[in-house]
This record gives sequence, structure tokens and C-alpha cells, in this order.
Amino acid sequence: MAQNQLKELPSVSEVLLECKSTKSLHSKYMAYIIKSNLESYRRAAKKGSLKPKRAQIIQNILSEVERLTAPSMQSVINGTGIVLHTGLGRAPMKESTAKNAAKRVAGYTNLEFDLPTGTRGQRQDHVNGLLSALTGAQSSMAVNNNAAAVLLALNELGEGKEVIVSRGQQVEIGGSFRIPDVIKKSGCILKEVGSTNRTHLKDYEKAITKKTGMILWVHTSNYVVRGFTHDVSLSDLVQLGKKKRVPVVADLGSGALVDLSEKGVPKDMLVQDVVKSGVGLVTFSGDKLLGGPQAGLIVGTKTLVNKLKTNPITRAVRCDKWSLAFLEESLRSFGDHGPSKNNLTISLMMASRKALTKRGEIILSHLPKKAIDKLGISLVESEVEAGSGSLPEEKLDSMAFRFKPNGISASKLATQFRIGDTPVVGYIHGHTFYIDLKAVIPGQEKELVGAISAI
Repeated sequence: MAQNQLKELPSVSEVLLECKSTKSLHSKYMAYIIKSNLESYRRAAKKGSLKPKRAQIIQNILSEVERLTAPSMQSVINGTGIVLHTGLGRAPMKESTAKNAAKRVAGYTNLEFDLPTGTRGQRQDHVNGLLSALTGAQSSMAVNNNAAAVLLALNELGEGKEVIVSRGQQVEIGGSFRIPDVIKKSGCILKEVGSTNRTHLKDYEKAITKKTGMILWVHTSNYVVRGFTHDVSLSDLVQLGKKKRVPVVADLGSGALVDLSEKGVPKDMLVQDVVKSGVGLVTFSGDKLLGGPQAGLIVGTKTLVNKLKTNPITRAVRCDKWSLAFLEESLRSFGDHGPSKNNLTISLMMASRKALTKRGEIILSHLPKKAIDKLGISLVESEVEAGSGSLPEEKLDSMAFRFKPNGISASKLATQFRIGDTPVVGYIHGHTFYIDLKAVIPGQEKELVGAISAI
């Protein structure tokens, strides 16, 4: 029986001949996909449990080839309410802003070329002046993410030496990456001080020796310790550092440039305030509260920033022309009166519940009544998080569509939305599926109507 079923299996060449819409792809890649799929059918045939016939097997494999040969990255509608959703790419960018950047760098560009003099230029010059001015720092630079920024600072200032860190600040970020591990990989020796909940200035002072390379202060942006606690202010650490001639580096994480508390966005520690404290270097992310691309931004004294620029690791973690172009666009979105509407991330976070209610009602008005009744859709108030470890204790007011259909589970409904022609990623709470409007980009309303109507 198994032998007969094995005869039902088509050859790789036979399936390849049926591939029509994927001719532009490399045949070896398509053959790889076909072989992988045939293997599962072969295992079933050997057990005598193969059910589909030859024609159906070919059709099934062709469908899988079609799916896997489509571009892997797709545009999705973020219905989670989390604006800085790491899994969905963190800070979104306006399409017009992205086009402006792409227009300048798609071909050749003056990435490291000084046009007035015709000589070699520096890629950091494209963002140094603007970033330094916005943060009040003497100098600045950008690398490919904040972890790289911290690694670079540690290696340059503390390689082979001790780096002092409070036990209460040894954070773990997404993907199980921990500050102590980053310190060790940078070639430094971790010197822990204080306890998880209480660290005093005297703890730092006692830990400083001739072996000390730097003091690292880490903003616990993705968690909060409450109760019987005590920590040391940055200004006190800076004074201690100056007294002992030890540089102080602050890993700020989220990196807010403006106070938006009057716009409904809870206030976070501002980069400018940290710079004013007198720390040697501040590192923060470009794709969080700044609203830009993935980048690690480093601002501080000219002496220390220049040291980092000459470190060999800088070459390994430098930004390419695309990242720098998008970063420049993001930095230019900040004017004298705060961020402009071109900063999509901040615009989404500032969207009021009143405005979201209006958008929700418009979407409902374009949905067939049959679809609303079938899926049990209602517009309800919600609260969401900023995401990516930013503002961990704070909630943002929002509105969401709640779905209570008959005969379909919340998990099955969520799956149907994710695999539709326009993928929509919502969330499940209390066995109920929701699509939150906080992170739905203006202009996606028509697509959302189509996605809901298609269920």
C-alpha cells in the first residue's frame, strides 16, 4: 500500500513546470520549497496514510509555493492599540515622509562625500548638527540601535576595566538580552552596587577604584520598582564622577524629546534634561518616542563622542544611507512648537478618544449592517500601552471595535483577520476579540472596512 501511495507523489520537475506566476524567482528557491513540501507527503505515503491524489498534491504545493514566494514583509493594519509595537516594526512613518527620504537616497547620494569641496565627507554629519541642537548636547552620532550604542560606549570607555551599575538597573530587554551580558561582551568587568530596591550614593563611591572605567546609569523604562526603594539621582552621580574623574553614561532607552503631557501622552524623562545633568554620554533609541527608524543615538560631550567615532566597533554598527535619511526626516519633524503632523508616531499617540470615536463611527457607517450584526461589532472605550518598554506604567485613552460573533471563537476570528488579503492584527482579552483604533494609521479606514466585510 505504501509503495502505491509513493507513486502518487509528483516529481520536483513536474511541479516546477506548473509554476506560472513565480517565473521571475530563482528556480533553485522554488525547488527548495517544493522539496520541503513533498517530504511531508512522502512521510505520509510511507506510513500508508496519504489521502490526497496526485493532482491535489500538485495543487496544494503550488498554493504553498505561491504563498512562500510572495514578499515576506507585508503591510498590516495594527489593531493592537500599541503604537510602538516591536513585532510590527515599532515607530511607523508617514508614507510621504518615507517617499521624501527614498527619493534622496534610492540612487547615488552624498553619504560620505562633501559636495562643496569635492572631498571625502562624514556620514555622521547628516544628523550631528540637528541631533545635537535638539538635545542641547555638544556633539552626537548615530549607530544601528540602542544596544549597539551602549556596547560601543562600554567598549570605548570601560574595556578591561570595571563598569559600576546598580543592581536595580540591570534590566532585561526584549529577546532576553540583559545589561550584564552586554557589559561582559563589550570587554568590561561588571561591578554591581546596592540592592534590587535600594542603592545609595555611598555604594557607588565605595565601588570606585583605579580599576573603574565608567559608571553606567540605566533608565528602567520597561519596569518600575515600588515600595521600600531608593536610588541615586543622575546629578549626584555626575558630581561623584567629576570628583573621582570617572565618566558617567546614561542609557535612557526610549528617548523622548518633547513633553506631550498636555496632549494626553504621559511625560517621560526628556533627553535634554539628562544632557543638562552633565553626564558624559546619553544613549537612546530612534524608533521609540522619537518616532524615527531603528537607530541608536548617542549625544554628549564632544571629547567622548569623538572617542566613540574612532572606535573600530563604530564601523561594525554604523547606519546605512537609508537609516540616516529616515532619521534626518524624523529629526526635522521637531520644530520650535514641538513635533509636526509629519511625525506619524507622535500623532498617533496624541490622538484623543474623541477623535478616535469619530473615526470609529465613520468606519461603522461604511460597514454593511449584515456584517455588524453577524460579527457582533460595537465601539467601546479602551486603554492601551505605548509599547516597546516605553512608559511602562502609563495608559493611553483609546477606542476599539469589540467583536462578539455567534459560532466562531475569538482565536479563530483573530486568525481570519491576520491571514486576509489585508492582514489585521488585533488582540484577545477575556475571550473577546478587539481591533483598537489607536494605532490604525489615518487612511487605512477603507482597508479596515474591506477586511471586516470579508470575514
